[in-house]
Amino acid sequence: MTKKVCMIVTNGFEEIEAIGTYAILRRGGLDVDIYSLAGSEATGRFGVTCAKLTPFNQIDTAHYDALVIPGGPQFKELEADAHVQQTIRDFMDTGRITAAICAGPTILGRAGYLKGRKYTCFTAMNQDFGGIYQEDYAVKDGNVITGKSAAATIDFAFMVLEAVAGKETADQTKKEIYYK
Repeated sequence: MTKKVCMIVTNGFEEIEAIGTYAILRRGGLDVDIYSLAGSEATGRFGVTCAKLTPFNQIDTAHYDALVIPGGPQFKELEADAHVQQTIRDFMDTGRITAAICAGPTILGRAGYLKGRKYTCFTAMNQDFGGIYQEDYAVKDGNVITGKSAAATIDFAFMVLEAVAGKETADQTKKEIYYK
């Protein structure tokens, strides 16, 4: 059975974090569905519009092995949305992979999910989340994966891929990208 990942975006998402992560996870054979708070589209912070997205109000978290939250200015709207908060809680409460990059980990931190964990995020967004901040591009602590910034997208995406599909799949996908 193919593993499934859902990603949540809205207007203002960081294009490289969303699209780069999506591409690597798909190359690794995962099904990835992108849900948008903005309906069936979302426009990134640099003007790239993604169409044919699934409206967020249609999400059913039971069908997914992992959740990915890209960063960008969108984090404020995602954080303020009660349904997004419930979705994160669903993943955290069931121990499924919950991944966020750049400004995205701020949502996890403010909700208390980074307490006692190693994590990273965009340096300027780091607050006292009760965890142990790391300067690494990507950090995994239990079921939580965090990424530092847009520059960390590839490391972050491969960490998510390995957590969901296994080391062998991640290594094979790296070979295809780096060596073919």
